[in-house]
Amino acid sequence: MDFRPIFYILGILLSVLSVSMVLPMLADIYWGNEDWKVFFLCIVITAFFGGSLVLSNAGFEIALNLRQAFLMTFLSWIFMSMFAALPLTFSTMNLSFTDALFEAVSGITTTGSTVITGLDNAPPGLLLWRAILQWLGGIGIVIMAMSVLPFLSVGGMQIFRTELSENEKALPRAAQLASSLGIVYVGLTVACAIAYMMAGMNKFDALTHAMTTLATGGYSNYDASLGHFHSDAIEIVASIFMVIAGIPFVLYLKAVRGNLRPLAKDPQVRLFISILVIATVSMVIYLVAVREMGLHLAFIGSMFNIISLMTGTGYSSEHYDEWGGFVVAIMFFLMAMGACAGSTSCGIKLFRFQIFFAVARVQLKKLIHPNAAYVPYYNGKPIPKDVPLSVMSFLFLYAVSFVTVALLLSAIGLDFMTALSGAITSISNVGPGLGEIIGPSGNFAPLPDSAKWVLTASMLLGRLEILAALVLLHPDFWKH
Repeated sequence: MDFRPIFYILGILLSVLSVSMVLPMLADIYWGNEDWKVFFLCIVITAFFGGSLVLSNAGFEIALNLRQAFLMTFLSWIFMSMFAALPLTFSTMNLSFTDALFEAVSGITTTGSTVITGLDNAPPGLLLWRAILQWLGGIGIVIMAMSVLPFLSVGGMQIFRTELSENEKALPRAAQLASSLGIVYVGLTVACAIAYMMAGMNKFDALTHAMTTLATGGYSNYDASLGHFHSDAIEIVASIFMVIAGIPFVLYLKAVRGNLRPLAKDPQVRLFISILVIATVSMVIYLVAVREMGLHLAFIGSMFNIISLMTGTGYSSEHYDEWGGFVVAIMFFLMAMGACAGSTSCGIKLFRFQIFFAVARVQLKKLIHPNAAYVPYYNGKPIPKDVPLSVMSFLFLYAVSFVTVALLLSAIGLDFMTALSGAITSISNVGPGLGEIIGPSGNFAPLPDSAKWVLTASMLLGRLEILAALVLLHPDFWKH
């Protein structure tokens, strides 16, 4: 395998990461925090390695084959996470390397689980760095979902090749598609920041929370997350932009060019909104009728936290794990479900459930009429023959990975609820778990280091859509 194009791309990514560290350094200088020296040192280290990889592997045409693309995707997340952890390791927060790497991986995979306590008094540069990590991870996920995963045929993502080719007719090169998605991403982030300021946030909080909202990451500047603000207006703004971030970004490109029909007709979007509405109404009825909660609190609390968990953002405003078994069950399944493919959200993704049910419906019809010919459809088009097998493989491996992580966490000594919710929240890249320790009112700091390493690997596995990581373990991958 020729590693030069892989190292060249890794060098570019590390160079971008080093440039991104300039903003937290300037923030610490502005507010007089000594951590600016840490960021300066990390800029030098990251830029040196990134520049060395670029210069030593430049001078030839970049063209990745399938095996190189798989390895590049895997190594990109590993390298970015390791270098992103450097400022966290050397900061005045005194994080261990295990905690720093956990926080960096959680950030760049847009999971949002945190091991940092005392965020209310944390250095501004570190808070901004956490937000930047999630923001960069978010745009990276969107571009990967539209250009890399369909090419790799991961988990049924090849079904979106047609959408990608349609956009390439209007935007001839893949680089133009990526830049257009980036412009939309930046524009929505700016709009979200302005909305947060209008709702009552200061400029710094508005900027960082806008970054983590559009990335569906969920890092906040406060231990109490958005519950710190006690503001319905802020929760409504967050809810609106989390929904926006959970919709495929390529549909916004079509809308900007005047084609609004796909945004209204896309099957993922329609199912996404339908589930949010049904789950919110069901939970409000339960909280008002059974838990005797006020209608206003039940509606705002249900809507915000349901959207937050389904999109994988992980913000919290209430201790919803104390609302009863029915609420916990809904939240657990929403964590696994996720939102739309092509968005910054995480989880299994809705299109896989739609393909699964389309195939199951056809199988039922064949049982009734064995000699009839039925074809499963998705979005009005026949599903390619290789997609159902790919989706079924993903769902099976997702279930196996979830059970494996849960068993490992249980073996380490975590209680049943913490192990189960820790497994689902990490592999689905959601953020908070359930229970007293890692629930919405807690964080992951009390867990032993061994559990944090398991969860770190699980977060990376989930963000790489499982198959893109596990394929590297197959002996045939390394054969010529």
